[in-house]
Amino acid sequence: MMAQLSGRLLVELAASAAAFLCGIICASALAVTQGEFGGQCILYGSAAYNGTLRLSASSPVSLCYFVSAASVLASAVAFAVFLRGIYLCCFGDGPAGHVWLKGSLAVTATVLFFLMVSGCILRVGMDTLCNSIQKAAAALSCQEAQHRPWIQPYQAERFYDNLYTAEAAAWVNFFFWCLMALLVALESFGKAPSRPLPGSGLNWNEETAPIFGEGPPRP
Repeated sequence: MMAQLSGRLLVELAASAAAFLCGIICASALAVTQGEFGGQCILYGSAAYNGTLRLSASSPVSLCYFVSAASVLASAVAFAVFLRGIYLCCFGDGPAGHVWLKGSLAVTATVLFFLMVSGCILRVGMDTLCNSIQKAAAALSCQEAQHRPWIQPYQAERFYDNLYTAEAAAWVNFFFWCLMALLVALESFGKAPSRPLPGSGLNWNEETAPIFGEGPPRP
């Protein structure tokens, strides 16, 4: 039997599904770019031009693996959040406990940190490569360099588009995870235990009810 859906749960479902897709897109786009350059990581790389473009330096492969792994990890956690939301929609399981909420906040903060680092790596790494291409006078931009001849066996017809897609997906993913972190924080705030306010006969929930509402009834 379907449980009654709340607005918060619907937003969480949509955000987790979108975050899952963004993580997959980021990891896939970066993997395709590596494949175009024979498995090399071109982030923070440099290019040389002598009639044809070639990579004169590349980053350790582990750098690209880190970005891909962070995206896959974020997708896996987002998928778990989505499955939990589906379960709550179908069966309902009551309000989450404080331990669960604190754990969720810790996991969300960790994912946000890795996504932010990944987005910065993609942005700065791509800028470094593009500046190298421009200094080599091979093209006016990375987008134009896609249409220049590259030395074999490179297949760089879409390397900039793929890197741009990976970076955009990483930052959009970061946004959706910020939204999920906000939802968890609001839920954790709503479940905070009542405590007396100094100099007042009212507890915390009674004092804040005119602003935040009465909240769910307590057993």
